[in-house]
Amino acid sequence: MDGFNLRHLALAIALSTGMGSAFAATSNSFVDNAAAGGIAEIETSRLALEKSQSADIKDFANMMITDHGKANDELASIAQAHDIKVPDSTTLVKQAKEKILDMRDESFDAAYANNQVKAHEEAIELFKKEANTVTDDQVKGATELKGFAQKMLPGLEKHLAAAKELQAKHPSK
Repeated sequence: MDGFNLRHLALAIALSTGMGSAFAATSNSFVDNAAAGGIAEIETSRLALEKSQSADIKDFANMMITDHGKANDELASIAQAHDIKVPDSTTLVKQAKEKILDMRDESFDAAYANNQVKAHEEAIELFKKEANTVTDDQVKGATELKGFAQKMLPGLEKHLAAAKELQAKHPSK
């Protein structure tokens, strides 16, 4: 993996953390982090469709694009209904792409699988925290966001299990 750092791909996760703080003053941090993480998942998966030759990686990437696309749409609807500012997806996509532009082809499948395990572990942690919060009726959309997080957790757990299977099939060299 010389020259090719998993960090370039793992930036998908870092994006969600870093982007959240950029928007925290005007919106809900769960919305910021979940939206940024979802966009990063979609972008790394699009890259996997371009770079990988493995059918299982491509199948997983397609599932990520579909599932995280739907989740982001639902999150945006909840946010819009409660006047919660959502991070600009164009900016998030641009930042995600800039961070992963210089990836090399070798060991891509292993790096992608490792990234997906880490990304989903962090997403599950974020969503569990939101799902277990005591809702404050004074906070816009709190009940709906809690419900959204609870609804998404089983899917994220399935994604993590599938990512771990990919990781076992595509070990790092």
